[in-house]
Amino acid sequence: MPLVQITMLTGRTADQKRKLAKRITDALVEEAGARREAIIVAFHEVSKESYASGGELMADKGK
Repeated sequence: MPLVQITMLTGRTADQKRKLAKRITDALVEEAGARREAIIVAFHEVSKESYASGGELMADKGK
């Protein structure tokens, strides 16, 4: 049972996540031979204050 976990900043729409889940699932079915019904895609959304890149909070980038 493949489990794909995606951590990203909040703000994506349900439609965007729906499309991502479908494309990721399709890729695992086509390239890894996984069974579609066994694939889990989990979205973990974090705020800009809870996510850092390069040692800097995303909330502080661009200030």
